Amino acid sequence: MQRTVDITSLPSALRRVCTAIADAGGRAWLVGGSVRDLYLGHTPGDFDIEVFALDEQQLLTIARRFGRTEQFGKAFGIIKLWCDGHEIDIALPRTERKQGQGHRGFQIHIDPSLDERTATLRRDFTINAMMLDPLSGKLLDFHGGLHDLAQHCLRHVSAAFAEDPLRPLRAMQFAARFRMTLHPDTATLCRTLLCEADALPLPRIWQEWRKWALAPFPACGLRALQDSGWLTLYPELEALSGCPQDPRWHPEGDVWTHTCLAVDVAAKLARKNRLDAHETIILIFAELCHDLGKPLTTFSDAQQHIRSPNHSQAAQPLIKALLKRIAVPKRYHDHIHALVMEHMCHMHGQPTERAVRRLAHRLQPATIALWEMLVEADASGRHPAEPSRPALPWLEQAEAIQHHQQPPKPIVNGKMLMSLGIAPGPLMGRIIRRAYQAQLDGSFSDEASAIRWLKEHTPAQQPDF
Repeated sequence: MQRTVDITSLPSALRRVCTAIADAGGRAWLVGGSVRDLYLGHTPGDFDIEVFALDEQQLLTIARRFGRTEQFGKAFGIIKLWCDGHEIDIALPRTERKQGQGHRGFQIHIDPSLDERTATLRRDFTINAMMLDPLSGKLLDFHGGLHDLAQHCLRHVSAAFAEDPLRPLRAMQFAARFRMTLHPDTATLCRTLLCEADALPLPRIWQEWRKWALAPFPACGLRALQDSGWLTLYPELEALSGCPQDPRWHPEGDVWTHTCLAVDVAAKLARKNRLDAHETIILIFAELCHDLGKPLTTFSDAQQHIRSPNHSQAAQPLIKALLKRIAVPKRYHDHIHALVMEHMCHMHGQPTERAVRRLAHRLQPATIALWEMLVEADASGRHPAEPSRPALPWLEQAEAIQHHQQPPKPIVNGKMLMSLGIAPGPLMGRIIRRAYQAQLDGSFSDEASAIRWLKEHTPAQQPDF
C-alpha cells in the first residue's frame, strides 16, 4: 500500500475543476472509494468530489463550464459531470437522520457550511472516510482509515453505521475486494441490524453479492458475513459450518472451511483464465453452492468413514433457495445448477469421447471448460493437501473433439428428415431426439453416416421409434 499519492497523476480535468472551485472560494476534496483506491495503487473508475463553502447553484455554474452535467437525487445535492472522458460526481456536504426502516429511510439535509470532520461521520468505513486535496495532496484522515487499510481492518466510522442495514453486506464485499477482516466492534453493530434485513430491496442485495463474486478474495467476504452474524440469513450456507468431512480427503476441516478455500481458488482461476464477469459469477456461485447438499447427506459408515452420497442432487433445491434469497438473476441459474450437479462425475468413469460428449450435453448451458475449473477449485481447496486438477484429462479430451466450449451440434434435423420422406409432426420430433442420443453415443459423426443410421432405423423397421 502506498503512503503518499502523486497528485500529478490525477486527471487534468479533475484538477481544473477543483482549481475553479478554489478560485470561487470553495474547498474541493476527493472523497470515498477513489481516495482508498489511490492509496492502494489502483486507478479509480470514477472520481467523487465533496465541495465545502459553496452553494448548489454556484457549484452547478462552475461544473457547466467543463462539460455535460446532470443533477440527480436533488435532495442529495449531487451533480454528475462528464469532462474529457472522465466521470466526476460533485456533491455538497450533508447530514442524515434516520426516520424509517431500510437503507433509504433517511432525511437528508444539505449543508455547505458543514466542516469536513462532521461530514465524514456519515461514511460507513474508515477506509472510505479519507479526504484528499487534489491540488495540494493534503490528506484528511480523521478516523485512521489509512492505518486500517494497511492493517486490512474493516472498521466503522461512527455509531451512525448502525442506521443503514445495507452496510453488513457492504462489509462482505469490501472484505472480499480488499482482503479485510471485520473489526469486532463493527461486527457487533452489524448484528443490531439483522432486524432490518427484510427491508432491503432485492436489487441492492444482489448488487453487493455481485461485487463479492467478482472480488479476488471471496473467502474474506464469507468470513466477514459470518463474523457479522448475517450468515444466519442464509441457512443453506450456515449449515456448512460444523458439517464434518473425511480427513482422508479433506484435511482442511469442515465443509464451511472447504468452501471458503475453494471459492478463493476459483477466483484465482477466473483471473488466470481471464474469464469475463458473466463466467466469473457463474464459477464463483457454483463453487459456493457445490457442497450445499452435504449437511443433508453426511453420515459415518460402519468403518467410521464420513460419507456424503448424492450430495450433488441433494444440493439442487438448496441452490434454488439460496439464489432466490440473494436475488441472483435468472440468467445464471441453469449454469450453476448444471455445474454443481456434475461436479463429481469425473470420479465415476473414464473420459472417453462418448462420456465427454454426454457430459457436454448434460452441462448445458455451462461448458466443460468452466466445469473443469470448478473441479480444480474443489480439489485444490483442501489445504494443506496439494492443489490438483483431477478433471484435466476430461478437458483435454473435450478440447481434442472441440466440445470444451459447447456440446455437439445435432446433425439430424427436420430438413434432413424431409429429404428422406418423413413429414413434419410428432414422429419427426421423436426421430430427432433419438438421433441426437445416438449421435452422443457415437453411432454417427457426420451427415453421410447419419443418413445411413436413419435408413437403418426408420419407423418401418422400428415402429416404436
